[in-house]
Amino acid sequence: MEQHSLARRRGKIRLRIAVTGTRGKSTVTRLMAAALREARFSVLAKTTGSKPVLIFPDGREEEIKRRGNPTILEAKKILKKGASLGVGGLVVEMMSIQPECARVESCRILRPHILVITNVRLDHREEQGQSKPEIAASLASAVPPHATVFLPEEELRPEFEAAATKVKAKIISVRKEISRDVASSDQTPWPGFEENIRLTLAVTDSLGIPREIAWRGIRRAEPDFGSLKAWQVKLGRPPATWTLVSAFAANEPESTAIILSHLQNSLAPEGRKMIGILNFRKDRGDRSLQWLEACRDGFFSGFERLYVVGAHVHSLKLKKLARANGGVVPLTSASPRAVMERITADEPAGAVLIGMGNMGGLGVELVKLWEEKGKPYGL
Repeated sequence: MEQHSLARRRGKIRLRIAVTGTRGKSTVTRLMAAALREARFSVLAKTTGSKPVLIFPDGREEEIKRRGNPTILEAKKILKKGASLGVGGLVVEMMSIQPECARVESCRILRPHILVITNVRLDHREEQGQSKPEIAASLASAVPPHATVFLPEEELRPEFEAAATKVKAKIISVRKEISRDVASSDQTPWPGFEENIRLTLAVTDSLGIPREIAWRGIRRAEPDFGSLKAWQVKLGRPPATWTLVSAFAANEPESTAIILSHLQNSLAPEGRKMIGILNFRKDRGDRSLQWLEACRDGFFSGFERLYVVGAHVHSLKLKKLARANGGVVPLTSASPRAVMERITADEPAGAVLIGMGNMGGLGVELVKLWEEKGKPYGL
């Protein structure tokens, strides 16, 4: 009976798109929904980034209130909502981590016509595997029968090809080049997110949406709360100029390195010191270990100082690392104001402060404080 009900609801929505991968899922979902809206599709979207959000056909957003832990059964609710609203399109950021859950969410519940795989990064190693081939195999569990799968050409892996062949799905490898008419920097509304843009454009091209319409939608897309943002503000006594950058949502070192490369290009002319703040989540011990390994291997060599906050600041590994490297400073305070007071006191001349690690917990509170105190700063 449940399968019959799901099939009936799916049948009312003629275009279903699911987005999976390690990083960039929320951004791609938002860009895709905005491009479809601009093409006059009635589309409902759901993201599960920094905050779980429904995006309605008019662009209005509503935060999803959860009574318990997140569950892939939310996919049933989004199908029901889309069918009741009579939308023509559905764009859903998948929330599965374990491969068996990804298979159920995609192949049994959503059955998308299009699956977008953003990338394969070393994250969720306990659930998905310790290597990129293992993680790719886990993500490949979401490939549904007879669907069209879009992924960047640099992420095309044997695991995806094998999964697509098994279920008679079609893979489209998206090239790095963005057509010349939209490649100039002044036309790129999401600098540093070219991979996400070209995935969006590849999908809208396949749907016959004119490129200029898709680009109008991309420019109008609202970023996720946790997306890369920056503010400029006067802090400390006496007040000094600080540039505050939220890169918390990148989560793991590889994605963060890509963002840091972009930031160095955009912030390097200022020639100021770079200070890092690394936030650990209590439920992501594997990720904390990954960051400590990166720190030990010189990931933060370009930073004047690195403050570590959130969970696991009392760990023996972190204490040992701090003793060996005087630039690593664990902070036990859970107050974002107290953290900022300590950092600005240590660096009275001001600097560029970059938040990394995790958005959860103290990361969210810091971003809220930065939004309250600072003025938006273009990157």
